[in-house]
Amino acid sequence: MSATETTENTADSKPRRRPRVTDENGRRMPVWEIVLRYGLLLAVLALMIGPFLWQLSTSLKGPHENIFSSPPKFLPSDPTFHNYERVADTIPVWDYAFNSLKVAAANVVTNCVGATLAGYALARLRYRGRKAATIVFILAMLVPVEGIIIAQFTTMRELGLNNTLIGVLLPGCVSALNVLLMRNAFLNVPYEIEEAAFVDGANVWQRFLRIALPAVKGTLAVVAIFAFMGAWDDFLWPLIVLSDPDRFTLTIGLNYLHGTFANDERLVAAGTVIAVLPLIVLFACLQRYFFRGVGEGAVKG
Repeated sequence: MSATETTENTADSKPRRRPRVTDENGRRMPVWEIVLRYGLLLAVLALMIGPFLWQLSTSLKGPHENIFSSPPKFLPSDPTFHNYERVADTIPVWDYAFNSLKVAAANVVTNCVGATLAGYALARLRYRGRKAATIVFILAMLVPVEGIIIAQFTTMRELGLNNTLIGVLLPGCVSALNVLLMRNAFLNVPYEIEEAAFVDGANVWQRFLRIALPAVKGTLAVVAIFAFMGAWDDFLWPLIVLSDPDRFTLTIGLNYLHGTFANDERLVAAGTVIAVLPLIVLFACLQRYFFRGVGEGAVKG
């Protein structure tokens, strides 16, 4: 056996060191801290995901399966989709879902366009009152919706938009939070790039569309998700504005399941899953941009 082979065998025979687990500062973490962190993460996961998984399990259980058994059974013994068919037979759930989809899609478009333009103006343009306008948007976030809902209802009535989907959309078409998110994202774009484009003859629209906007796609995805979730889950404002059942959104329509069929938990669970499923699909499609966008607007304020 040569000396090289002997050295290789000796190196292979040495016990390999286990990889070190370190924190954000490079400090080696003790075992108890690792266990504590993962335990807290699992507890939070159970609190956040557990109720939805239980509703999903309940919606798949048949009429002869006891959903209140002790100890509770998480997995249905005979899964069925009959409860979802019963929801569609009880209320026009797909018509309500289509109304919610129209409002949510329009809310995404108006928030993405309006918040992007307003955020760019607050971050890049130079004019008098820019700081005051930023403070106004911050103060708008501090006003509770319940405090201005009567004024909003009066405004919609004067405009003749009561009992219309436009009346549902209009108050939330541009959110102050989304404007500030876009402002912070644009502030993180290096200003030297726009200065170079300005020297080359680019006007403000060209700098906005070709330089600034492509750099904040992640934050734009965050705005789209927040806008869709806010419009899809909204219950109080559509309940006040809408009176015609043909224009009801999904959240209002599903309220009939809770009122008329409160004892049928399977039916209520199936309606809840139908309402949540579009949000899960949207987040699954945009999650890579969502997490990147959270960091884009988190540096400067």
